[in-house]
Amino acid sequence: MSSAENYDDLDFDPVLLRQKYKEEREKRLREDGNEQYIEVKGDFSRYVDDPYVERTDREPVADEVEVVIIGGGFGGLLAAARLREAGVEDIRVIEKGGDFGGTWYWNRYPGAQCDIEAYVYLPLLEELNYIPKEKYSFAPEILAHSAAIGRHYNLYDNALFQTQVTEMRWDEGDERWIIATDRGDQIRARFVSMANGPLDRPKLPGIPGIANFQGHTFHTSRWDYGYTGGSSEGGLSGLKDKRVAIIGTGATAVQCVPHVGETAQQLYVFQRTPSGVDVRGNSPTDPDWAANLEPGWQKARMENFNSLVSGVPQEVDLVDDGWTDLIGKMLEMLRNGASEDGNGRTLPEIMELANFEKMNEIRARVDELVDKPDAAEALKPYYQMFCKRPCFHDDYLPTFNRPNVELVDTDGRGVERITEKGLVVNGQEYEVDCIIFGTGFEVGTEYTRRAGYQIIGRDGVKLSDKWATGMRTVHGMQSRGFPNCFLMSAQQGGFSANYPHLLNEAAVHIAHIVGYARENAIGTVEVTQQAEDDWVDTIINATGPMMQIGGEGCTPGYYNNEGKPNPVAKYSAFYSGGSIQFWDLLSSWRKDGKFKGVEFDGQELAQTE
Repeated sequence: MSSAENYDDLDFDPVLLRQKYKEEREKRLREDGNEQYIEVKGDFSRYVDDPYVERTDREPVADEVEVVIIGGGFGGLLAAARLREAGVEDIRVIEKGGDFGGTWYWNRYPGAQCDIEAYVYLPLLEELNYIPKEKYSFAPEILAHSAAIGRHYNLYDNALFQTQVTEMRWDEGDERWIIATDRGDQIRARFVSMANGPLDRPKLPGIPGIANFQGHTFHTSRWDYGYTGGSSEGGLSGLKDKRVAIIGTGATAVQCVPHVGETAQQLYVFQRTPSGVDVRGNSPTDPDWAANLEPGWQKARMENFNSLVSGVPQEVDLVDDGWTDLIGKMLEMLRNGASEDGNGRTLPEIMELANFEKMNEIRARVDELVDKPDAAEALKPYYQMFCKRPCFHDDYLPTFNRPNVELVDTDGRGVERITEKGLVVNGQEYEVDCIIFGTGFEVGTEYTRRAGYQIIGRDGVKLSDKWATGMRTVHGMQSRGFPNCFLMSAQQGGFSANYPHLLNEAAVHIAHIVGYARENAIGTVEVTQQAEDDWVDTIINATGPMMQIGGEGCTPGYYNNEGKPNPVAKYSAFYSGGSIQFWDLLSSWRKDGKFKGVEFDGQELAQTE
């Protein structure tokens, strides 16, 4: 800090914490960045196989539909719902899983649970007249709700499940997208909405010897209940005589470790970087509260939550949980710092101190819950909150008190190698019967690699080639040279901790544009080059304070490209004004009615009036 010469009013030393954070970051930096992970193909392709349903054979489909939605998770379901409301009947969802659900189709590991309050996280609750059973829903309820959305909007009859898109190619003559799949399908579509989602392709750590292990292995997103026994509720009786290793201590491990630790003969949890784990505090839904909800309650609650986690004060905190707690603390310190403490601290300094205080609470909670001193110290996260996704759980930390559970802390280096019998850390081999990879999903890799298919637009230009030097869109949803094609992601758009909220805002926007094109018999919808250039400039030249999400000063992780500078990362940044301002911008754009920056059949609307 430059403006505050001392910290006598604090019960901790920010200088020492900054140094500790720096040291912890530096010991985890690697030259290979994202390349440290193995792509799940070839000998490792079994890690993406679907363990939940048998593959169903079918004849290839060759037909035409008005809209194809790629992805059957929340993004695809919301896009379909809003398109239905805009009058679109001919919709086909193509989904690689065996049902709707996206991430929640794949994540069926024991203890899987949403970490954003279910009343704001689960989409379309009012439309389906459904209230979640608990404040934080578990995976089976979320998967069932996804299927209910599919039924409500009549999406099953025309859906293609267990189907992977292999190519999307624009046919200039017919003004249609031709979508090819691994089932031999050739589907023509007037419009395409790509709702693949950021979290569906598992990644494996490139640990030397990973292919040598002779025991059983699987990824948490393809949980093998045939081996472990039990269900998503636990009771993993198949592990009672097994020595198990879990690699990874992110959000997934935080939720499944308590169940594995409860039943396994021996559990080793291999940790490179600890997660910050705050109180979960789940509770059943109050039936009286639910009975008195008024129309529009979910939208109001979503906006209240998003405002608070965006730093906008509200008269009441409707959600009142760990997500809003940090922001509330920062706002309180801002008010006190500006008018009471007289230390002359700037806003960034106040924000940093509030972050330190919150993380001190997280670290103190470890000491309160973990009896083993060495494990407790290793489980303390030394980085700024939001360097990694915050976690919330009441049973994870106490699990390390079990005599059959051992934390193997690698001091930031990761597992050295894998042998035929187990894993080696600091020269010691830990023999195990099973390795569970809780190593998450690909995030920072090339878009077409994560999507699993190539997108070829006008003049044979590939989207991957166009974006080789950086993402280029308008509002993160449309890219010049790829007409009638819409993307659903947070990049170059407004970020919210509540991801389904931003997906809904994107779905509303896409449905508005498609609806106008249909009503006016318009063949092609495409953004202008000028609009794209202007929006990219808006993204890469942004200034102003934003809450740090995995910045360069953070420990390595998927938020910051594993700590390795990415020269094109700034092109994939979020809108600097935040989600509230971004969604207001989209709303104003729609209300204006001029469709600024969009060409219909090669002309801007203003030129045709």
